[in-house]
Amino acid sequence: MNKLNHVAFIMDGNGRWGKKKSKGRNYGHLKGVETVKKIVSCSIELKIPFITFYVFSSENWKRPKTEINFLFKLIQKYFVNEINKIVKEGIKINILGEMDKLSKDLKKILKKTSVLTKNNKKITVNLAINYGSKNEIINAANRIKKKLNIKNFEKNLYTKNMPDPDILIRTGGHQRLSNFMLWQLAYAELFFLNKLWPDFNSKDLKRIIKKYKKGKRNYGAI
Repeated sequence: MNKLNHVAFIMDGNGRWGKKKSKGRNYGHLKGVETVKKIVSCSIELKIPFITFYVFSSENWKRPKTEINFLFKLIQKYFVNEINKIVKEGIKINILGEMDKLSKDLKKILKKTSVLTKNNKKITVNLAINYGSKNEIINAANRIKKKLNIKNFEKNLYTKNMPDPDILIRTGGHQRLSNFMLWQLAYAELFFLNKLWPDFNSKDLKRIIKKYKKGKRNYGAI
């Protein structure tokens, strides 16, 4: 049976879900946060050590400013309101991405959350915010002063000291990686769902994990 250390999520379809409900894209993002909370709880139940959510890509700045502002305020409000609960539940929050472009208030609450949860052991929840895998790879290579090899390269990625994802789950119907964890997903099992993110649930996650554990992973061997 395959061991499961890390599950990554591309949470596609929030905006489309909101429009489908005739309540707008922002309503979809609001409901998407509720799905994240349910999946974190389910992952704790399943004893998954690491999970990663693709929250906002480096390409998402092309979206309407009103939508970007709503999303960032939603993230900020969530951590302001939930930070004590997150600490109490033993959840470690880790931010992957370039935070320099984020607002002062958002950076402050994200850094505060990371510091307050750094010693939590129950689960590590990575949030990829202003994240682009190509930039991550270039930045990692530029930081290396000695001979380049896989070991010292991986020490300079955002995910240093973490296992690579075993599973990638993408909702929303598209079958692409969208500049997400291109290095880390080299041997991940990829699951693409037509279901939009707000409709994704614990049963879906458990079904995918069951299928993953039944499979055989050879990593290039026979």
